[in-house]
Amino acid sequence: MNVHVHRARATARTARLCPASAADRPGGIAVPAIHDLANRLRFAPSQGRIWLDDQRMMLMHVSSLGALRQELIESLGKETARGLITRIGYQAGARDAEMAKKLRSGASAMDHFLAGPQLVSLEGIVHCEPIAIDIDVASGRYFGDFYLIDCAEAEAHLASYGVGDEPTCWMLVGYACGYTSTFMGRPILWREIECRGMGHDRCRVVGRPVEEWSDDARDDLRFLQIGDFVKWTAAPASTPNATQRLASRPAGGGENSFGMVGISSGFNTVCHMVKKVAPTQATVLFLGESGVGKEIFSHNLHRLSKRANSPFIAVNCAAIPEQLAESELFGVEKGGFTGATVSRPGRFERAHGGTLFLDEIGTLSFTAQGKLLRALQEGEIERVGDTRVRKVDVRVVAATNVNLRDAVREGAFREDLYFRLNVFPIRVPPLRDRRDDIPLMMNWFMQRACKKHGKTVTGFRERAVDALINYRWPGNVREMENMIERAVILADDGGALDLCHLFTAGEEVSVATFVVQKNGALRADDRLGEEEPASPTALPALADTEARMLRLALAEADGNLSLAARLLSISRPTLAYRLRKHKIAAA
Repeated sequence: MNVHVHRARATARTARLCPASAADRPGGIAVPAIHDLANRLRFAPSQGRIWLDDQRMMLMHVSSLGALRQELIESLGKETARGLITRIGYQAGARDAEMAKKLRSGASAMDHFLAGPQLVSLEGIVHCEPIAIDIDVASGRYFGDFYLIDCAEAEAHLASYGVGDEPTCWMLVGYACGYTSTFMGRPILWREIECRGMGHDRCRVVGRPVEEWSDDARDDLRFLQIGDFVKWTAAPASTPNATQRLASRPAGGGENSFGMVGISSGFNTVCHMVKKVAPTQATVLFLGESGVGKEIFSHNLHRLSKRANSPFIAVNCAAIPEQLAESELFGVEKGGFTGATVSRPGRFERAHGGTLFLDEIGTLSFTAQGKLLRALQEGEIERVGDTRVRKVDVRVVAATNVNLRDAVREGAFREDLYFRLNVFPIRVPPLRDRRDDIPLMMNWFMQRACKKHGKTVTGFRERAVDALINYRWPGNVREMENMIERAVILADDGGALDLCHLFTAGEEVSVATFVVQKNGALRADDRLGEEEPASPTALPALADTEARMLRLALAEADGNLSLAARLLSISRPTLAYRLRKHKIAAA
């Protein structure tokens, strides 16, 4: 965008820009290049995903947005629909503010702040032209005045309702409130003072702190029942309706009531099923690969149950020798077998009144399976070497990473026990099937590791984010936790996590994403694993460029040196020499 600078003051913490004169239009304020933001946009069509930094995005028809708005307005009423749409925008703005903090850390306050208007442009929502900005984060001073050019939201509303007498860019106003409030750390209220939906040539919004609006801001604030804005309302609503409760949920999918993080449909489905079954007495069977978090979900099931104040006893059946499985589960009487010098209660007795979690239950011996079936059916156990039957009140929660149906067919697992355990099965999907959770987990595990080891890490490098999102995670959540903890230990204090810190145990890393070029076209992102330039504008070293060309030629020729040499217009011996020079394997 071709604009002129009108700057009265600018520092790393404060910046003030004055309105442009008519001769300086359009714009009037210098806006930083958008390439640093555009470079964080990734397309992975083979996975059906689009990523902007570590946030999953989606393309949507403007006509579909219009149809959705119309249905919300006609089914919920204009007031409720506007509140819902405004709060959706607020959540998006708050997320983008967090993203901007990472993408432009170290930039001036002005360039940092203008990432928000540029992000909505990159997301295809609207083109923002700053008219005037006065911002001082330290003192909390803020004033903003923007033109919204060619707004998709206004276009969608106009297609459904035509020109009216009220502003229509509800989502964008919510976005501006969320972005600026998160950026400033205080509630900033925006209003749309001109709108295409009212017949103006373009939309225009103005924002300032809530208390600085000369008239009563309550009319605007009723649509923003979020975060700090709640304290600015005249009085709390007596009972929030379903729409208000939905819209007021915290953004970001941070640590939830489960003590876990996740936002994917797979994760939320498991949480929903756990909450449904927790208050009952039903036996629960968790299914899923190793490392997906079955024991963590079991802990939370117990915490949400009526037995929460009673013991939670966990036992890994695979870690118990076969000859000791019965005594571990059901206890042993003195002299029950050689070496049993004292009587000892088993896990069932220790879990009396509470929950017993049996992990890797498919490894139990047939004898132990029979006794377990009796304990489940009759609520009775018998210690090894004892003739006394003891009553126990235990809720059994089991887990396995094997297909018990197959084990039953193969004769390795009792069919009657399988059906007794399979009262309420819950399948926990592997991490590769819920990639939306990966960005949340990355930051969560990083923060935990930093706190544990007393380190300060600023975040993840761009190529590290790409690699983590595209990695197949055979070890699931456990592998990610260990990998990021290892990376935090290896990283320099105050630095960022990069590939060299993460994939240090021979993991195979590949990426199938695309980036946007300056002309708007897509190209394959082949930067993974290569050194980045020292600065965003620096050119790569000649040796790095040569090495990259060699690798690309080899890949194009499927390892055929003669063909690769022809592609590079050099001889085969020259190619072999340069491969040795750059230590590139020929096959």
